[in-house]
Amino acid sequence: MRNGPDGTRTGLAAVSTALLAMSRHLEVRDVLKTIVVSARELLDAEYAALGVPDDHGGFAQFVVDGISEEQWRRIGPLPRQHGILAAMLHQDTPERLADVRRDPRFGGWPAAHPDMSDFLGLPIRDGEETLGALFLANKRGGRPHGRPAEEGEEGAGRGFTEEDESLLGILAQHAAIALTNARLYERSRELTIAEERSRLAHELHDAVSQKLFSLRLTAQAATALVDRDPARAKEELHQVAALAAEAADELRAAVVELRPTALDEDGLVATLRNQVKVLDRAHGAHVTFLCDGVRALPASQEEALLRVSQEALHNALRHSGADRVAVTLTRTPGGGALLKVVDSGTGFDPRAVHKAGRHLGLVSMRDRASGAGGRLTVQSAPGAGTTIEMEVPGG
Repeated sequence: MRNGPDGTRTGLAAVSTALLAMSRHLEVRDVLKTIVVSARELLDAEYAALGVPDDHGGFAQFVVDGISEEQWRRIGPLPRQHGILAAMLHQDTPERLADVRRDPRFGGWPAAHPDMSDFLGLPIRDGEETLGALFLANKRGGRPHGRPAEEGEEGAGRGFTEEDESLLGILAQHAAIALTNARLYERSRELTIAEERSRLAHELHDAVSQKLFSLRLTAQAATALVDRDPARAKEELHQVAALAAEAADELRAAVVELRPTALDEDGLVATLRNQVKVLDRAHGAHVTFLCDGVRALPASQEEALLRVSQEALHNALRHSGADRVAVTLTRTPGGGALLKVVDSGTGFDPRAVHKAGRHLGLVSMRDRASGAGGRLTVQSAPGAGTTIEMEVPGG
């Protein structure tokens, strides 16, 4: 254990903080980012990166910290598995260099790549499997970055030290556990999603098949009546139009539920905004969306917020008779998010609904909120509309 210049404890205490940060996340992308940020802060480096290899000589994922989005965009495509990067993926030992540019395996980098000198890297392994390679560059507090290392320059205060290497080794061991757990969690969730999609497919088939069967019978009745009872035939045709609209609503609702992948591509805010636009066009009620200052959240929280909003919107548009539904997503003081779905419908007595055994999806919404580390509140009364609120703490 050593003390920092201001007397604060570093070393094991800092490692403990980093490990706690990693243990808070379950999604692979969140774990990767936390590992990189924790490593850079722990070893006081200017740059950090973590590459997860694919089976084609490249990287399936490559996460960086210390480089702006604009720099990363100008650097260009992800690196290939060669040189120092390849060494980290195919050896068990760490690599600590006073100047990476003087290493024979150094192959240069794109013109927009930041200048790097002292280097520390090691593989993240789970048994015989290499899960990724962790890299750090430019130890802060040592020699000025960009000045070439002098012969034998690897002492204290001049680049990464043996203690840095030891600390990073401890971090890498726990990173392997966190990354393995995240992979297992995502595989489990994929199985759950597959089961959910299968259930939705069956529900969609049953609901739409019933609507189409009724529509066909009603159309046949209208055809039979058109000559002898035009007025009755007209009524039947109105019923055909209503059934067709209901079938279209069922299809739209299923499409919304079957497309959570939009979260990965567009993020929560854009996905919610698009969802509200579709529902506003599809229903008679006026549906609006407003977002204020919300940034990216952990994947589990974004998915839970999306699912709760879908359930609340479904209830408002199908059961409440509302002519206005407002969805808002705002940033909380602690960096989390607050979702509100407010409708002008008939409302209900939550206690009476619970006693009657009808839950209107409330149990599912509460489970989703709780599972994401958040809380759900429901405010409603007969004739007073309904407000659903879900708050999550952020990452």
